[in-house]
Amino acid sequence: MTRKQFDITPFIPSYLDSFDRFSDSPYVSFRPAPQREALTGIISDIFELLFPGRSGNTVLSRHSVVEVVTALMEQVAVKLEHQLFLAWFYENPLSLSDSDTSQYARNAHDTIVSLLENLPQLRIMMKEDAQSALEGDPAARSIHEIVLAYPGLCALTMHRISHFLFEKQVPLIPRMISEIIHTQTGIDIHPGASIGRSLFIDHGTGVVIGETAVIGNHVKIYQGVTLGALSFPKDSCGALIKGAKRHPTVGDYVTIYANTTILGDILIGDHTIIGSSAWVHHDVPPYSFVQNEDPRTVIRERKMKS
Repeated sequence: MTRKQFDITPFIPSYLDSFDRFSDSPYVSFRPAPQREALTGIISDIFELLFPGRSGNTVLSRHSVVEVVTALMEQVAVKLEHQLFLAWFYENPLSLSDSDTSQYARNAHDTIVSLLENLPQLRIMMKEDAQSALEGDPAARSIHEIVLAYPGLCALTMHRISHFLFEKQVPLIPRMISEIIHTQTGIDIHPGASIGRSLFIDHGTGVVIGETAVIGNHVKIYQGVTLGALSFPKDSCGALIKGAKRHPTVGDYVTIYANTTILGDILIGDHTIIGSSAWVHHDVPPYSFVQNEDPRTVIRERKMKS
């Protein structure tokens, strides 16, 4: 059967109108955008750079550590620099013409240089995260197991990279990285969240950490925990105020057990323990223990079938 040609000409004008090309907030920029598939590959390369051998592709027996690290770092720098350039160009925050892209190229290059300068300190923090998992999880057998298998460490590692880029005001890329990791791990951390040293996310599935959340040092979080907003501040016109502090601040040495919901710009004091399934929307002083009242469990005898 011969496929008939379909005349789409009558539908093009009305469809193009839907793009709002001449409005103040277009839904598409008609420029090349950062590529999710490319970023997924870069994320894998970053993991390999931070933890050589993690992917199984690095062969140290045939190359020195210096050679392997040099090659991986160059690969990450070149690929990520291109995606950063696309992000600035796509967003066009400087209102430059399409022919003048030199500022975007400088932004991308300078950001990569800064990232590489800070990578040793970021890697130290990631090693501390892995150590906290080893010390906090009796099921963990080794650092290698945690690096290769634990979703919490995976999410935290890439959060520290995406947060760095977020602080550098890189458009699009930080959120794209966080959502790729969200898809892979089930852990949703906004790149704007500020996280201290030695965080351990155990199991991790369903953890949500909002943009303006602040987490201190040596904190332990279990699955299903939400650090969210209780309300969203608005301006005099009723529009949401972007970036306003609306998520919790969690102090040092805090433990938050599974399925707990903590909402609003509140403070959870140091050394506090919050029990499972708690709902918290007020400040909690240091050295507190927060729990729901014990539910009443009813056990009834079932009649046996004859």
